[in-house]
Amino acid sequence: MSSESQALLKNRQQSRTPSTTQSNMPPPNDVEHSKRKKVLIVGAGAAGMSCAQHLAQHPDKFDVTIIDAVNYCGGQAFSIPIDKEKHGASWLNQGVQGGSNIFHHTMTMFARQGHHADPVKLQVSFGKDEKFWTNVFPTSLLARHASEVKRFITMLKIIRWFEVFFALIPIKLVMKLFFFSEEFANTVALPMVALFLGTGNATPEVPAIILERLCTSPTYGMWYPGDSLSVASNLPPMVVFPNFSEFYEDWRKNLVERGVTVRLSTEMTRIVKRDKSGVAVRIKNRTPVPDGHNPVDGDPTASDDWEEEYDEIVLCVLADTAKRLLSTTASFRERKVLGSAKFSDDITVTHTDSDYMKRHYENFYNPDQAVSSLSGVDQTVRIEMAKKSFKPMYYIKEYPEDLSKLEMCFDCTNYQSQFPPEVKFENHVFQTIFLNKDRDSKLWSIDEIDESKIIRKDWWHQLCHSFTHFIFVVPWMMFLQGQKHTRFAAAWTLINAHEIAVMSGIAAAVDLGAQYPEDLERDKFALLSFRLYYLLNYGRWYRKKAPRKGEGENWASGLYGSIYTGPGTAGEERTIWREEQKKNMSL
Repeated sequence: MSSESQALLKNRQQSRTPSTTQSNMPPPNDVEHSKRKKVLIVGAGAAGMSCAQHLAQHPDKFDVTIIDAVNYCGGQAFSIPIDKEKHGASWLNQGVQGGSNIFHHTMTMFARQGHHADPVKLQVSFGKDEKFWTNVFPTSLLARHASEVKRFITMLKIIRWFEVFFALIPIKLVMKLFFFSEEFANTVALPMVALFLGTGNATPEVPAIILERLCTSPTYGMWYPGDSLSVASNLPPMVVFPNFSEFYEDWRKNLVERGVTVRLSTEMTRIVKRDKSGVAVRIKNRTPVPDGHNPVDGDPTASDDWEEEYDEIVLCVLADTAKRLLSTTASFRERKVLGSAKFSDDITVTHTDSDYMKRHYENFYNPDQAVSSLSGVDQTVRIEMAKKSFKPMYYIKEYPEDLSKLEMCFDCTNYQSQFPPEVKFENHVFQTIFLNKDRDSKLWSIDEIDESKIIRKDWWHQLCHSFTHFIFVVPWMMFLQGQKHTRFAAAWTLINAHEIAVMSGIAAAVDLGAQYPEDLERDKFALLSFRLYYLLNYGRWYRKKAPRKGEGENWASGLYGSIYTGPGTAGEERTIWREEQKKNMSL
Protein backbone atom coordinates (compact mmCIF):
# COMPACT_ATOMS: atom_id res chain seq x y z
CA MET A 1 0.00 0.00 0.00
CA SER A 2 1.37 3.41 -0.94
CA SER A 3 2.08 6.11 1.63
CA GLU A 4 -0.79 8.12 0.11
CA SER A 5 -3.23 5.25 0.65
CA GLN A 6 -1.98 4.75 4.20
CA ALA A 7 -2.55 8.44 4.88
CA LEU A 8 -6.04 8.18 3.44
CA LEU A 9 -6.85 5.26 5.73
CA LYS A 10 -5.44 7.10 8.74
CA ASN A 11 -7.50 10.21 8.00
CA ARG A 12 -10.70 8.18 7.69
CA GLN A 13 -9.99 6.36 10.94
CA GLN A 14 -9.42 9.67 12.70
CA SER A 15 -12.69 11.03 11.30
CA ARG A 16 -14.69 8.17 12.80
CA THR A 17 -16.61 8.91 15.91
CA PRO A 18 -16.00 7.57 19.40
CA SER A 19 -18.43 5.00 20.78
CA THR A 20 -20.94 7.73 21.65
CA THR A 21 -21.61 10.67 19.34
CA GLN A 22 -24.01 13.17 20.84
CA SER A 23 -26.04 15.66 18.85
CA ASN A 24 -24.75 19.19 18.41
CA MET A 25 -28.28 20.54 18.76
CA PRO A 26 -29.33 22.06 22.08
CA PRO A 27 -31.40 19.67 24.21
CA PRO A 28 -35.15 20.30 24.22
CA ASN A 29 -36.79 21.44 27.43
CA ASP A 30 -38.22 18.76 29.72
CA VAL A 31 -41.83 19.28 28.61
CA GLU A 32 -40.95 18.89 24.93
CA HIS A 33 -38.72 15.90 25.67
CA SER A 34 -41.46 14.11 27.56
CA LYS A 35 -43.71 14.23 24.48
CA ARG A 36 -41.13 12.70 22.16
CA LYS A 37 -40.93 8.98 21.48
CA LYS A 38 -37.55 7.47 22.27
CA VAL A 39 -36.65 5.29 19.28
CA LEU A 40 -33.67 2.93 19.19
CA ILE A 41 -32.42 1.90 15.74
CA VAL A 42 -30.11 -1.12 15.82
CA GLY A 43 -27.81 -1.18 12.81
CA ALA A 44 -26.29 1.78 10.94
CA GLY A 45 -26.46 0.35 7.43
CA ALA A 46 -28.69 1.60 4.63
CA ALA A 47 -31.91 0.66 6.44
CA GLY A 48 -30.93 2.13 9.80
CA MET A 49 -29.57 5.36 8.35
CA SER A 50 -32.63 5.98 6.17
CA CYS A 51 -34.93 5.26 9.12
CA ALA A 52 -33.00 7.75 11.27
CA GLN A 53 -32.97 10.31 8.44
CA HIS A 54 -36.75 10.39 8.16
CA LEU A 55 -37.48 10.26 11.87
CA ALA A 56 -35.08 13.19 12.26
CA GLN A 57 -37.39 15.30 10.07
CA HIS A 58 -39.67 15.46 13.13
CA PRO A 59 -37.49 16.50 16.09
CA ASP A 60 -40.62 17.43 18.02
CA LYS A 61 -41.94 13.86 17.80
CA PHE A 62 -38.90 11.59 18.04
CA ASP A 63 -35.75 11.26 20.12
CA VAL A 64 -33.65 9.02 17.88
CA THR A 65 -30.64 6.89 18.82
CA ILE A 66 -28.85 4.67 16.29
CA ILE A 67 -26.21 2.14 17.34
CA ASP A 68 -23.90 -0.31 15.58
CA ALA A 69 -21.36 -2.79 16.88
CA VAL A 70 -18.80 -1.74 14.25
CA ASN A 71 -17.06 1.61 14.26
CA TYR A 72 -18.43 3.02 10.99
CA CYS A 73 -21.77 3.58 9.28
CA GLY A 74 -22.77 1.72 6.14
CA GLY A 75 -22.97 -1.93 7.11
CA GLN A 76 -21.92 -4.02 4.10
CA ALA A 77 -21.32 -0.86 2.06
CA PHE A 78 -17.86 0.63 2.68
CA SER A 79 -14.68 1.62 0.87
CA ILE A 80 -11.08 0.53 1.26
CA PRO A 81 -7.85 2.35 0.31
CA ILE A 82 -5.75 1.01 -2.58
CA ASP A 83 -2.51 2.06 -4.28
CA LYS A 84 -3.35 4.92 -6.63
CA GLU A 85 -0.04 4.77 -8.50
CA LYS A 86 -0.53 1.11 -9.35
CA HIS A 87 -4.29 0.85 -9.85
CA GLY A 88 -5.18 4.36 -10.99
CA ALA A 89 -7.52 5.10 -8.05
CA SER A 90 -6.99 5.52 -4.32
CA TRP A 91 -10.13 3.72 -3.10
CA LEU A 92 -12.42 0.82 -3.88
CA ASN A 93 -16.03 0.18 -2.91
CA GLN A 94 -16.37 -3.10 -1.07
CA GLY A 95 -19.48 -5.20 -0.49
CA VAL A 96 -21.90 -3.02 -2.46
CA GLN A 97 -20.79 -1.57 -5.78
CA GLY A 98 -23.71 -0.61 -7.97
CA GLY A 99 -27.33 -1.04 -8.87
CA SER A 100 -30.07 -0.16 -11.31
CA ASN A 101 -31.67 3.00 -12.64
CA ILE A 102 -34.78 2.00 -10.70
CA PHE A 103 -32.97 2.70 -7.40
CA HIS A 104 -34.71 6.08 -7.01
CA HIS A 105 -34.56 6.18 -3.18
CA THR A 106 -30.88 5.22 -3.05
CA MET A 107 -29.81 7.88 -5.55
CA THR A 108 -31.93 10.51 -3.82
CA MET A 109 -30.09 9.73 -0.58
CA PHE A 110 -26.80 10.25 -2.47
CA ALA A 111 -27.99 13.66 -3.67
CA ARG A 112 -29.05 14.72 -0.18
CA GLN A 113 -25.44 14.32 0.97
CA GLY A 114 -23.85 15.90 -2.11
CA HIS A 115 -22.90 12.64 -3.86
CA HIS A 116 -24.04 10.93 -7.06
CA ALA A 117 -23.92 7.62 -8.90
CA ASP A 118 -22.49 7.23 -12.41
CA PRO A 119 -24.12 5.44 -15.35
CA VAL A 120 -22.46 2.36 -16.83
CA LYS A 121 -23.41 -0.11 -19.57
CA LEU A 122 -22.98 -3.57 -18.17
CA GLN A 123 -20.85 -6.25 -19.82
CA VAL A 124 -20.71 -9.81 -18.48
CA SER A 125 -18.56 -12.88 -18.98
CA PHE A 126 -20.23 -16.16 -18.05
CA GLY A 127 -18.35 -19.47 -18.12
CA LYS A 128 -15.03 -20.53 -19.59
CA ASP A 129 -13.82 -22.03 -22.89
CA GLU A 130 -16.59 -23.97 -24.65
CA LYS A 131 -19.10 -23.00 -21.93
CA PHE A 132 -18.52 -19.25 -22.31
CA TRP A 133 -21.10 -16.68 -23.36
CA THR A 134 -21.62 -12.94 -22.97
CA ASN A 135 -24.19 -10.27 -23.71
CA VAL A 136 -21.64 -8.45 -25.91
CA PHE A 137 -21.06 -10.92 -28.77
CA PRO A 138 -22.41 -14.33 -29.84
CA THR A 139 -20.41 -17.43 -28.91
CA SER A 140 -20.29 -21.09 -29.86
CA LEU A 141 -22.21 -22.06 -26.70
CA LEU A 142 -25.22 -20.05 -27.84
CA ALA A 143 -24.94 -21.43 -31.36
CA ARG A 144 -24.82 -24.96 -29.96
CA HIS A 145 -27.99 -24.34 -27.94
CA ALA A 146 -29.81 -22.26 -30.57
CA SER A 147 -33.04 -24.27 -30.34
CA GLU A 148 -33.02 -24.07 -26.53
CA VAL A 149 -32.44 -20.31 -26.63
CA LYS A 150 -35.64 -19.90 -28.67
CA ARG A 151 -37.57 -22.22 -26.35
CA PHE A 152 -36.22 -20.32 -23.33
CA ILE A 153 -37.68 -17.03 -24.60
CA THR A 154 -40.97 -18.81 -25.27
CA MET A 155 -40.91 -20.30 -21.78
CA LEU A 156 -40.46 -16.85 -20.24
CA LYS A 157 -43.52 -15.61 -22.13
CA ILE A 158 -45.57 -18.56 -20.86
CA ILE A 159 -44.45 -17.92 -17.28
CA ARG A 160 -45.41 -14.26 -17.75
CA TRP A 161 -48.90 -15.24 -18.97
CA PHE A 162 -49.43 -17.72 -16.14
CA GLU A 163 -47.36 -15.93 -13.52
CA VAL A 164 -49.74 -16.74 -10.66
CA PHE A 165 -49.12 -20.42 -11.24
CA PHE A 166 -45.37 -20.34 -11.93
CA ALA A 167 -44.29 -17.47 -9.63
CA LEU A 168 -42.89 -19.42 -6.68
CA ILE A 169 -41.76 -22.58 -8.46
CA PRO A 170 -37.95 -22.87 -8.15
CA ILE A 171 -35.92 -22.21 -11.30
CA LYS A 172 -34.39 -25.69 -11.29
CA LEU A 173 -37.85 -27.28 -11.42
CA VAL A 174 -39.15 -24.94 -14.13
CA MET A 175 -36.14 -25.74 -16.32
CA LYS A 176 -36.92 -29.44 -15.94
CA LEU A 177 -40.62 -28.93 -16.64
CA PHE A 178 -39.73 -27.36 -19.98
CA PHE A 179 -37.12 -30.06 -20.76
CA PHE A 180 -34.01 -27.91 -20.93
CA SER A 181 -30.64 -29.63 -20.91
CA GLU A 182 -28.55 -29.52 -17.77
CA GLU A 183 -25.78 -27.62 -19.57
CA PHE A 184 -28.17 -24.91 -20.81
CA ALA A 185 -29.90 -24.54 -17.43
CA ASN A 186 -26.63 -24.25 -15.49
CA THR A 187 -24.48 -22.26 -17.90
CA VAL A 188 -27.06 -19.90 -19.40
CA ALA A 189 -30.13 -19.51 -17.16
CA LEU A 190 -28.64 -19.59 -13.66
CA PRO A 191 -25.85 -17.01 -14.23
CA MET A 192 -28.45 -14.49 -15.44
CA VAL A 193 -29.83 -14.38 -11.89
CA ALA A 194 -26.96 -15.40 -9.63
CA LEU A 195 -24.68 -12.39 -9.66
CA PHE A 196 -27.12 -9.53 -9.75
CA LEU A 197 -29.27 -10.35 -6.74
CA GLY A 198 -26.57 -12.01 -4.69
CA THR A 199 -28.39 -15.34 -4.93
CA GLY A 200 -25.14 -17.22 -5.51
CA ASN A 201 -25.36 -20.96 -5.06
CA ALA A 202 -28.98 -20.71 -3.91
CA THR A 203 -29.97 -19.71 -7.46
CA PRO A 204 -31.51 -23.09 -8.42
CA GLU A 205 -33.96 -22.55 -5.52
CA VAL A 206 -34.85 -18.98 -6.53
CA PRO A 207 -38.51 -18.48 -7.61
CA ALA A 208 -39.06 -18.54 -11.37
CA ILE A 209 -40.74 -15.12 -11.27
CA ILE A 210 -37.37 -13.48 -10.59
CA LEU A 211 -35.77 -15.00 -13.69
CA GLU A 212 -38.86 -14.21 -15.74
CA ARG A 213 -39.06 -10.56 -14.60
CA LEU A 214 -35.37 -10.00 -15.31
CA CYS A 215 -36.10 -10.81 -18.95
CA THR A 216 -39.71 -9.67 -19.54
CA SER A 217 -40.27 -6.60 -17.36
CA PRO A 218 -39.70 -3.28 -19.17
CA THR A 219 -39.01 -1.63 -15.80
CA TYR A 220 -37.29 -4.21 -13.59
CA GLY A 221 -35.87 -6.38 -16.37
CA MET A 222 -32.12 -6.20 -16.61
CA TRP A 223 -32.18 -8.45 -19.69
CA TYR A 224 -35.30 -6.90 -21.23
CA PRO A 225 -36.12 -7.56 -23.97
CA GLY A 226 -35.06 -11.18 -24.18
CA ASP A 227 -33.31 -12.15 -27.40
CA SER A 228 -34.49 -15.32 -29.16
CA LEU A 229 -31.10 -15.61 -30.86
CA SER A 230 -28.65 -15.00 -28.02
CA VAL A 231 -30.79 -14.82 -24.82
CA ALA A 232 -29.43 -11.38 -23.90
CA SER A 233 -27.87 -8.96 -26.37
CA ASN A 234 -28.49 -5.64 -24.62
CA LEU A 235 -25.99 -3.74 -22.49
CA PRO A 236 -28.10 -3.10 -19.38
CA PRO A 237 -27.96 0.54 -18.23
CA MET A 238 -26.76 0.36 -14.63
CA VAL A 239 -25.29 2.77 -12.09
CA VAL A 240 -22.13 2.53 -10.00
CA PHE A 241 -22.04 4.07 -6.57
CA PRO A 242 -19.84 6.86 -5.11
CA ASN A 243 -17.25 6.38 -2.36
CA PHE A 244 -19.40 4.67 0.25
CA SER A 245 -17.21 5.44 3.25
CA GLU A 246 -17.32 9.15 2.46
CA PHE A 247 -21.05 9.06 1.70
CA TYR A 248 -21.99 7.30 4.93
CA GLU A 249 -19.66 9.47 6.99
CA ASP A 250 -21.30 12.59 5.51
CA TRP A 251 -24.69 11.04 6.26
CA ARG A 252 -23.67 10.36 9.87
CA LYS A 253 -22.55 13.95 10.36
CA ASN A 254 -25.81 15.18 8.88
CA LEU A 255 -27.83 13.03 11.26
CA VAL A 256 -25.90 14.35 14.24
CA GLU A 257 -26.60 17.91 13.11
CA ARG A 258 -30.29 17.02 12.96
CA GLY A 259 -30.31 15.83 16.55
CA VAL A 260 -29.79 12.07 16.14
CA THR A 261 -27.54 10.34 18.66
CA VAL A 262 -25.15 8.06 16.77
CA ARG A 263 -23.26 5.53 18.89
CA LEU A 264 -20.74 3.33 17.08
CA SER A 265 -18.75 0.44 18.60
CA THR A 266 -21.90 -0.08 20.64
CA GLU A 267 -23.58 -3.48 20.68
CA MET A 268 -27.07 -4.44 21.78
CA THR A 269 -26.65 -7.88 23.30
CA ARG A 270 -30.34 -8.71 23.78
CA ILE A 271 -33.83 -7.38 24.37
CA VAL A 272 -34.96 -8.11 27.90
CA LYS A 273 -38.47 -6.65 27.90
CA ARG A 274 -41.21 -5.64 25.46
CA ASP A 275 -44.49 -4.63 27.04
CA LYS A 276 -46.97 -1.74 27.21
CA SER A 277 -44.38 0.51 28.81
CA GLY A 278 -41.87 0.05 25.97
CA VAL A 279 -38.67 -1.85 25.29
CA ALA A 280 -35.71 -2.59 27.57
CA VAL A 281 -32.39 -3.64 26.05
CA ARG A 282 -28.92 -4.60 27.23
CA ILE A 283 -26.07 -2.53 25.72
CA LYS A 284 -22.29 -2.77 25.86
CA ASN A 285 -19.38 -0.92 24.28
CA ARG A 286 -17.07 -2.60 21.79
CA THR A 287 -13.34 -2.03 21.43
CA PRO A 288 -12.71 -0.58 17.94
CA VAL A 289 -10.19 -2.37 15.71
CA PRO A 290 -7.94 -0.38 13.34
CA ASP A 291 -10.16 -0.61 10.24
CA GLY A 292 -13.41 -0.18 12.18
CA HIS A 293 -14.72 -3.68 11.36
CA ASN A 294 -15.10 -4.91 14.90
CA PRO A 295 -15.27 -8.74 14.93
CA VAL A 296 -18.70 -10.33 15.12
CA ASP A 297 -17.58 -13.15 17.39
CA GLY A 298 -17.56 -11.13 20.59
CA ASP A 299 -15.21 -8.75 22.35
CA PRO A 300 -13.57 -10.08 25.52
CA THR A 301 -12.12 -6.66 26.34
CA ALA A 302 -15.49 -4.89 26.26
CA SER A 303 -17.12 -3.51 29.39
CA ASP A 304 -20.04 -5.20 31.10
CA ASP A 305 -23.42 -4.48 29.54
CA TRP A 306 -26.08 -2.22 31.03
CA GLU A 307 -29.79 -1.67 30.54
CA GLU A 308 -31.50 1.11 28.58
CA GLU A 309 -35.19 1.75 27.92
CA TYR A 310 -36.94 3.03 24.79
CA ASP A 311 -40.47 3.52 23.55
CA GLU A 312 -39.88 1.85 20.16
CA ILE A 313 -37.16 -0.24 18.53
CA VAL A 314 -36.28 -0.79 14.86
CA LEU A 315 -34.10 -3.84 14.16
CA CYS A 316 -32.05 -3.11 11.05
CA VAL A 317 -30.10 -6.35 11.25
CA LEU A 318 -30.20 -9.76 9.56
CA ALA A 319 -33.18 -11.99 10.32
CA ASP A 320 -31.22 -14.56 12.32
CA THR A 321 -29.56 -11.77 14.30
CA ALA A 322 -32.96 -10.22 15.03
CA LYS A 323 -34.24 -13.57 16.27
CA ARG A 324 -31.23 -13.91 18.58
CA LEU A 325 -31.58 -10.36 19.92
CA LEU A 326 -35.28 -10.82 20.66
CA SER A 327 -34.20 -13.68 22.89
CA THR A 328 -36.90 -14.81 25.33
CA THR A 329 -39.20 -11.94 24.33
CA ALA A 330 -39.73 -13.39 20.84
CA SER A 331 -43.23 -14.59 20.05
CA PHE A 332 -43.92 -17.94 18.40
CA ARG A 333 -44.68 -16.15 15.12
CA GLU A 334 -41.45 -14.13 15.26
CA ARG A 335 -39.40 -17.25 15.90
CA LYS A 336 -41.02 -19.09 12.97
CA VAL A 337 -40.84 -16.24 10.44
CA LEU A 338 -37.36 -14.99 11.31
CA GLY A 339 -36.09 -18.54 11.60
CA SER A 340 -37.27 -19.33 8.07
CA ALA A 341 -34.78 -16.93 6.46
CA LYS A 342 -31.78 -18.91 5.20
CA PHE A 343 -28.22 -17.61 5.03
CA SER A 344 -24.84 -18.82 3.78
CA ASP A 345 -21.33 -17.74 4.66
CA ASP A 346 -19.42 -16.41 1.63
CA ILE A 347 -15.96 -14.89 1.34
CA THR A 348 -14.88 -12.09 -1.00
CA VAL A 349 -11.19 -12.01 -1.92
CA THR A 350 -10.09 -8.63 -3.26
CA HIS A 351 -6.93 -9.17 -5.28
CA THR A 352 -4.79 -8.26 -8.30
CA ASP A 353 -3.97 -11.78 -9.49
CA SER A 354 -4.49 -11.39 -13.24
CA ASP A 355 -3.07 -14.87 -13.85
CA TYR A 356 -5.86 -16.39 -11.75
CA MET A 357 -8.39 -14.44 -13.80
CA LYS A 358 -6.89 -15.69 -17.06
CA ARG A 359 -6.99 -19.30 -15.88
CA HIS A 360 -10.60 -19.23 -14.68
CA TYR A 361 -12.44 -16.57 -16.71
CA GLU A 362 -12.74 -15.09 -20.19
CA ASN A 363 -11.43 -11.53 -19.99
CA PHE A 364 -10.85 -10.59 -23.64
CA TYR A 365 -12.42 -10.96 -27.04
CA ASN A 366 -11.40 -14.29 -28.56
CA PRO A 367 -12.21 -14.83 -32.25
CA ASP A 368 -12.09 -18.58 -31.77
CA GLN A 369 -15.13 -18.36 -29.45
CA ALA A 370 -17.16 -15.91 -31.54
CA VAL A 371 -19.62 -16.99 -34.22
CA SER A 372 -20.53 -14.85 -37.22
CA SER A 373 -24.22 -15.79 -37.27
CA LEU A 374 -26.94 -17.24 -35.07
CA SER A 375 -29.79 -19.18 -36.71
CA GLY A 376 -28.77 -17.64 -40.01
CA VAL A 377 -28.82 -14.04 -38.72
CA ASP A 378 -25.60 -12.09 -39.28
CA GLN A 379 -23.81 -10.95 -36.10
CA THR A 380 -20.99 -8.91 -37.65
CA VAL A 381 -21.95 -5.61 -35.97
CA ARG A 382 -21.81 -7.13 -32.49
CA ILE A 383 -18.52 -8.87 -33.21
CA GLU A 384 -16.89 -5.69 -34.48
CA MET A 385 -18.01 -3.83 -31.37
CA ALA A 386 -16.63 -6.59 -29.14
CA LYS A 387 -13.25 -6.46 -30.87
CA LYS A 388 -12.92 -2.82 -29.86
CA SER A 389 -14.64 -2.61 -26.49
CA PHE A 390 -15.21 -5.96 -24.75
CA LYS A 391 -14.47 -5.14 -21.09
CA PRO A 392 -16.36 -7.55 -18.84
CA MET A 393 -17.35 -6.32 -15.39
CA TYR A 394 -19.35 -9.25 -13.95
CA TYR A 395 -18.10 -12.82 -14.17
CA ILE A 396 -19.47 -16.28 -13.40
CA LYS A 397 -17.54 -19.54 -13.36
CA GLU A 398 -19.27 -22.91 -13.07
CA TYR A 399 -17.38 -25.65 -11.25
CA PRO A 400 -16.72 -28.60 -13.60
CA GLU A 401 -17.57 -31.05 -10.80
CA ASP A 402 -21.06 -29.54 -10.44
CA LEU A 403 -22.24 -27.01 -13.02
CA SER A 404 -25.02 -25.78 -10.69
CA LYS A 405 -22.38 -24.45 -8.26
CA LEU A 406 -20.85 -21.09 -9.10
CA GLU A 407 -17.97 -18.77 -8.37
CA MET A 408 -18.63 -15.06 -8.91
CA CYS A 409 -16.26 -12.21 -9.65
CA PHE A 410 -16.07 -8.50 -10.44
CA ASP A 411 -13.46 -6.67 -12.47
CA CYS A 412 -13.74 -3.56 -10.30
CA THR A 413 -11.45 -1.55 -12.58
CA ASN A 414 -13.79 -2.01 -15.54
CA TYR A 415 -16.88 -1.50 -13.39
CA GLN A 416 -16.31 1.14 -10.71
CA SER A 417 -16.30 4.72 -11.89
CA GLN A 418 -13.31 6.15 -10.01
CA PHE A 419 -10.83 4.19 -12.17
CA PRO A 420 -9.32 5.60 -15.39
CA PRO A 421 -10.82 4.20 -18.61
CA GLU A 422 -7.57 2.44 -19.51
CA VAL A 423 -5.52 0.51 -16.95
CA LYS A 424 -3.10 -2.36 -17.69
CA PHE A 425 -4.89 -5.66 -17.03
CA GLU A 426 -2.11 -6.74 -14.66
CA ASN A 427 -3.01 -3.73 -12.46
CA HIS A 428 -6.76 -4.33 -12.40
CA VAL A 429 -8.46 -4.95 -9.05
CA PHE A 430 -10.74 -7.99 -8.87
CA GLN A 431 -13.17 -9.31 -6.30
CA THR A 432 -13.68 -13.07 -6.41
CA ILE A 433 -16.54 -14.43 -4.31
CA PHE A 434 -16.52 -17.99 -3.00
CA LEU A 435 -19.97 -19.16 -1.96
CA ASN A 436 -21.57 -21.23 0.78
CA LYS A 437 -18.65 -22.32 2.94
CA ASP A 438 -20.44 -25.10 4.79
CA ARG A 439 -21.73 -26.90 1.70
CA ASP A 440 -19.46 -25.96 -1.20
CA SER A 441 -16.00 -25.02 0.10
CA LYS A 442 -14.66 -28.35 -1.21
CA LEU A 443 -15.12 -26.92 -4.72
CA TRP A 444 -13.38 -23.60 -4.08
CA SER A 445 -10.21 -22.61 -5.92
CA ILE A 446 -9.38 -19.90 -3.38
CA ASP A 447 -5.92 -21.38 -2.70
CA GLU A 448 -4.94 -20.71 -6.30
CA ILE A 449 -4.99 -16.94 -5.75
CA ASP A 450 -1.47 -15.62 -5.15
CA GLU A 451 -1.38 -14.56 -1.47
CA SER A 452 1.04 -11.74 -2.30
CA LYS A 453 -1.60 -10.21 -4.56
CA ILE A 454 -4.48 -10.33 -2.09
CA ILE A 455 -5.57 -6.90 -0.85
CA ARG A 456 -8.27 -8.00 1.56
CA LYS A 457 -10.59 -10.86 2.55
CA ASP A 458 -14.14 -10.26 3.81
CA TRP A 459 -16.68 -12.76 5.09
CA TRP A 460 -20.38 -12.15 4.45
CA HIS A 461 -23.47 -13.74 5.96
CA GLN A 462 -25.66 -13.63 2.86
CA LEU A 463 -29.37 -14.19 2.38
CA CYS A 464 -30.34 -17.16 0.21
CA HIS A 465 -33.28 -16.17 -1.98
CA SER A 466 -34.86 -19.60 -1.88
CA PHE A 467 -38.49 -19.94 -2.94
CA THR A 468 -39.18 -20.73 0.73
CA HIS A 469 -38.17 -17.15 1.60
CA PHE A 470 -41.11 -15.87 -0.43
CA ILE A 471 -43.49 -18.37 1.16
CA PHE A 472 -42.51 -18.39 4.84
CA VAL A 473 -40.87 -14.98 5.39
CA VAL A 474 -41.95 -12.15 3.08
CA PRO A 475 -45.77 -12.61 3.23
CA TRP A 476 -45.72 -12.80 7.03
CA MET A 477 -43.69 -9.67 7.77
CA MET A 478 -46.84 -7.51 7.93
CA PHE A 479 -47.96 -9.55 10.93
CA LEU A 480 -44.69 -8.84 12.79
CA GLN A 481 -44.27 -5.14 12.04
CA GLY A 482 -45.23 -2.87 14.93
CA GLN A 483 -45.96 -5.70 17.34
CA LYS A 484 -44.63 -5.10 20.87
CA HIS A 485 -43.09 -1.75 19.79
CA THR A 486 -40.81 -3.57 17.31
CA ARG A 487 -40.21 -3.10 13.58
CA PHE A 488 -37.85 -4.82 11.18
CA ALA A 489 -36.02 -2.98 8.38
CA ALA A 490 -33.45 -4.59 6.06
CA ALA A 491 -33.11 -5.88 2.52
CA TRP A 492 -33.98 -9.44 3.64
CA THR A 493 -37.58 -8.30 4.27
CA LEU A 494 -38.03 -8.64 0.50
CA ILE A 495 -34.98 -9.09 -1.75
CA ASN A 496 -31.27 -8.40 -1.41
CA ALA A 497 -30.74 -4.88 -2.82
CA HIS A 498 -29.50 -1.57 -1.41
CA GLU A 499 -32.70 0.08 -2.66
CA ILE A 500 -34.88 -2.32 -0.65
CA ALA A 501 -32.80 -1.62 2.46
CA VAL A 502 -33.29 2.14 2.04
CA MET A 503 -37.04 1.76 1.44
CA SER A 504 -37.41 -0.56 4.43
CA GLY A 505 -35.89 2.08 6.72
CA ILE A 506 -38.18 4.78 5.33
CA ALA A 507 -41.18 2.45 5.75
CA ALA A 508 -40.35 1.85 9.43
CA ALA A 509 -40.08 5.61 9.97
CA VAL A 510 -43.40 6.26 8.18
CA ASP A 511 -45.09 3.55 10.21
CA LEU A 512 -43.85 5.25 13.38
CA GLY A 513 -45.40 8.53 12.24
CA ALA A 514 -42.76 10.21 10.04
CA GLN A 515 -43.61 11.75 6.69
CA TYR A 516 -42.61 10.21 3.38
CA PRO A 517 -40.52 12.86 1.56
CA GLU A 518 -42.52 15.15 -0.70
CA ASP A 519 -39.96 15.12 -3.53
CA LEU A 520 -39.96 11.33 -3.63
CA GLU A 521 -43.76 11.33 -3.50
CA ARG A 522 -43.76 13.42 -6.70
CA ASP A 523 -41.35 10.91 -8.27
CA LYS A 524 -44.04 8.53 -9.52
CA PHE A 525 -41.84 5.45 -9.72
CA ALA A 526 -40.32 6.01 -6.27
CA LEU A 527 -43.82 6.42 -4.85
CA LEU A 528 -45.09 3.29 -6.62
CA SER A 529 -42.14 1.24 -5.36
CA PHE A 530 -42.58 2.50 -1.81
CA ARG A 531 -46.33 1.89 -1.86
CA LEU A 532 -45.86 -1.71 -3.00
CA TYR A 533 -43.17 -2.34 -0.39
CA TYR A 534 -45.25 -0.74 2.38
CA LEU A 535 -48.31 -2.75 1.35
CA LEU A 536 -46.37 -6.02 1.29
CA ASN A 537 -44.47 -5.44 4.55
CA TYR A 538 -47.00 -3.50 6.60
CA GLY A 539 -50.33 -4.42 5.01
CA ARG A 540 -51.23 -0.78 4.36
CA TRP A 541 -51.44 1.40 1.24
CA TYR A 542 -49.60 4.71 1.59
CA ARG A 543 -51.84 7.68 0.68
CA LYS A 544 -50.36 10.67 -1.13
CA LYS A 545 -50.01 13.86 0.89
CA ALA A 546 -47.66 16.13 -1.05
CA PRO A 547 -48.74 18.83 -3.53
CA ARG A 548 -48.57 17.64 -7.13
CA LYS A 549 -46.14 20.32 -8.26
CA GLY A 550 -42.64 20.80 -6.92
CA GLU A 551 -39.21 19.23 -6.70
CA GLY A 552 -39.16 15.58 -7.75
CA GLU A 553 -41.88 15.77 -10.40
CA ASN A 554 -39.27 15.47 -13.18
CA TRP A 555 -37.09 12.79 -11.60
CA ALA A 556 -38.86 9.85 -13.27
CA SER A 557 -38.63 9.17 -17.00
CA GLY A 558 -39.07 6.20 -19.29
CA LEU A 559 -41.82 3.60 -19.04
CA TYR A 560 -43.79 4.06 -15.79
CA GLY A 561 -41.10 6.56 -14.76
CA SER A 562 -38.68 3.76 -13.92
CA ILE A 563 -35.53 5.57 -15.11
CA TYR A 564 -34.18 7.95 -12.47
CA THR A 565 -33.13 11.36 -13.82
CA GLY A 566 -32.85 13.26 -10.54
CA PRO A 567 -29.79 14.92 -9.01
CA GLY A 568 -28.40 11.66 -7.58
CA THR A 569 -26.95 10.44 -10.88
CA ALA A 570 -24.53 11.94 -13.37
CA GLY A 571 -25.18 12.20 -17.07
CA GLU A 572 -21.89 10.67 -18.25
CA GLU A 573 -19.84 7.59 -17.45
CA ARG A 574 -16.65 8.00 -15.37
CA THR A 575 -17.75 11.38 -13.98
CA ILE A 576 -16.47 10.29 -10.56
CA TRP A 577 -13.06 9.58 -12.10
CA ARG A 578 -12.87 13.11 -13.50
CA GLU A 579 -13.88 14.55 -10.13
CA GLU A 580 -11.34 12.37 -8.31
CA GLN A 581 -8.62 13.52 -10.70
CA LYS A 582 -9.21 17.12 -9.63
CA LYS A 583 -8.76 16.03 -6.00
CA ASN A 584 -5.61 14.02 -6.89
CA MET A 585 -7.38 10.84 -5.78
CA SER A 586 -7.25 9.15 -9.21
CA LEU A 587 -4.77 9.20 -12.09
